[in-house]
Amino acid sequence: MEEVSVNGARQSVIGADGVNIGLLTAGSGPPLLLVHGGVGQIERWGPIWCELCEHWRVTAMDRRGRGSSGDGDDYSLDSEYGDVAAVASSLAEEAGRPIDVFGHSFGATCTIGAAARSAPFRRIALYEPPGPETVSADWVERVSAMVADGEAGAAMVSLLMEIIGLTSEEVDDLKSVPPDYDILSVLSATLPREGRALLSVDLSALATAVTHPVLLLLGERSPLWAQTITRNTADRIPGSQVVMLPDLGHEAIDAAPDLVFRELRLFFALSGVG
Repeated sequence: MEEVSVNGARQSVIGADGVNIGLLTAGSGPPLLLVHGGVGQIERWGPIWCELCEHWRVTAMDRRGRGSSGDGDDYSLDSEYGDVAAVASSLAEEAGRPIDVFGHSFGATCTIGAAARSAPFRRIALYEPPGPETVSADWVERVSAMVADGEAGAAMVSLLMEIIGLTSEEVDDLKSVPPDYDILSVLSATLPREGRALLSVDLSALATAVTHPVLLLLGERSPLWAQTITRNTADRIPGSQVVMLPDLGHEAIDAAPDLVFRELRLFFALSGVG
């Protein structure tokens, strides 16, 4: 796996409860918002950034508590939904039309929440949004204790193997290509609170409120929770479609970025893209 840097113009918008949300924008074409997952930030989109920017005007946001974004005094998923909705509103106003959005993992859950708040989306692509089935209270408390004891590396391995479903060999491969940001600092600041939030999120109710066309990408080798939540979410959004990615798991953006790009291209129906 080759790590690719992301480049573009930095800007920001004011999200929920006055928190500053940092953005990076590059490319030209229809507007596309990217919402990263649990231990990510803008740089996490490196594997598909350049290809996306050849066909879209791409804006990636740093979710609160990491990278170029600020943080609030208290954490809630409602604030995450509000952040995504605020960024979408700003981009839609600039473009003069609703925008497309791609949310990965925890970012997909935040995107569903923003859509339920009537964020100005045109089409929504999601990769395996987590929910209550993803984590247990015991696991959340266990990794929270690891983080509190300064064992962020052990918490990261637990996340990758117990939740994401990677093998020890796949974890070693990820370690061999460290990201362009301090992933353990992000994990320490955000994993415990986001894990607790997932325990009580009503993803089914949020999905029922979504009226946009939705694509749900699902890895054939992804964990059972991803299979269950993806299917249940599709059942609750009229006209949504599920596309299975063969022989892939939760980290398809790393393992098969060209395939992810192809599915996004088809769903967003870009003219003139070969």
